[in-house]
Amino acid sequence: MSIESNLNMANQFLARLGSGEAPETIAQMFSADLDWIIPGEAGVLPWVGHQTGRSAIINFLRESSHMIERVGLDVHEVLASDNRAIIFGELASRVVSTGKTIETAYAIVLTIADDQITRFLMLEDSLATAIAARAD
Repeated sequence: MSIESNLNMANQFLARLGSGEAPETIAQMFSADLDWIIPGEAGVLPWVGHQTGRSAIINFLRESSHMIERVGLDVHEVLASDNRAIIFGELASRVVSTGKTIETAYAIVLTIADDQITRFLMLEDSLATAIAARAD
């Protein structure tokens, strides 16, 4: 893959997220054996932790839409190399069950091969996420 095509892939992913497309449609951008990693306390939110398969992105999109209300999503920069694209930004989300708001900087590292995303790594303030997701 080229730097330009990886930038396009990352921007297409962001556009699809914002468009409200069906999770299964967005998931077609990902390989069937996707390596999904969001470091943090597994079990607090169902998409945190390590998962494999395209179902990880589908579950994330479905479950997060029910559990979290997006308050803000800012993309500051998208960078790419021959096999990766990295999205930097800040997000604010409200956990529906607790009413608590999560505000955090994030980086999403997409590893890309054969016109598909093969690895999804999201780095955020996992402690703030865990605290906001827990009921008092």
